[in-house]
Amino acid sequence: MKKCLIIAALLLFFISVNVFLYAAVTSRVGNNYSGVNQTRMVDVAKYLPFEKDSQLARTGSSLHFSNEDDLPVLDGAAALVPVYASIIDAVYPEGTVTYKGGAFSDDNQYGENFASDSVMQYHNTIRGFDALLDGSVDLFFTAHPSGQQLESARQQGVELEIVPIGLEAFVFFVNKKNPVDDLSIDAVKGIYRGKIKNWKVVGGPDRLIDPLIRIRNSGSQTMMEKFMENDMISRRDIFAVFGASIGYSFRYYLSGMVANENVKMLSLNGAYPDEENIKNGTYPLVASFYAVYRKDNENQNVKKLVDWILTKEGQELIEGCGYIGRSLR
Repeated sequence: MKKCLIIAALLLFFISVNVFLYAAVTSRVGNNYSGVNQTRMVDVAKYLPFEKDSQLARTGSSLHFSNEDDLPVLDGAAALVPVYASIIDAVYPEGTVTYKGGAFSDDNQYGENFASDSVMQYHNTIRGFDALLDGSVDLFFTAHPSGQQLESARQQGVELEIVPIGLEAFVFFVNKKNPVDDLSIDAVKGIYRGKIKNWKVVGGPDRLIDPLIRIRNSGSQTMMEKFMENDMISRRDIFAVFGASIGYSFRYYLSGMVANENVKMLSLNGAYPDEENIKNGTYPLVASFYAVYRKDNENQNVKKLVDWILTKEGQELIEGCGYIGRSLR
């Protein structure tokens, strides 16, 4: 009889533990609107120059380099791969994008497969900026460099030319099941300063807010720190994992390049980040993106290419890539 009672007590204990874990963890995580935070990488294979099925802006160009020209090497942030790949496709001669082993590899997630003599490289923001500083890349496409990156350039004695070439919206996003569709600027700052911790404060469900943070010196993180005036949380609350996520990125990168049907972009101050609201200035967070090169770069085709990007043809290419041209506003 005593053994039976002990066994019954143990069973009851394990059942109770499992019920608690399901109620406190499993059911909440399974219904916490947080699929938004899954990491996705750019599929560079979709944006290879000179490939018939590449998703590039083929709007035409009156500028054409030849194999006899000193061809600038281009690199850039993940969000701007379509831009500089489309420029290469429009201006450069075929055969100038080359790969180790002679072919593009499906494992080429961070540009490892581009050959050293290729005019297209892909190191992403942090490594790509370093490649610009060491001179292995001539022209780098990016959000504005961070203060730390600019200080690194200064310490190395490198002066940079930072040329704005287009516009893009900086956006905040949540899982599509989250009933919140709009936040005020003040609410976003409250969330990322740790002052607003529950979605019910901003009209959502009674759930903790899980504010995602990007890698330092990435384009998105640099923009976020500027928006937050360098006054934001440096880490998430340990219990936030049980809540519902919010994240930030650039509009076309999120909606076009790594599109996720389970994610929705939020309106800010009542304005949704579509092209019309970006152009008319209604959407409050619009940032330039840039072509950056070393001032001591003696390749005359670098400036020639940047000047072309700022022409009507170049700006039409920017818009064809899904971004907003500066001169076409």
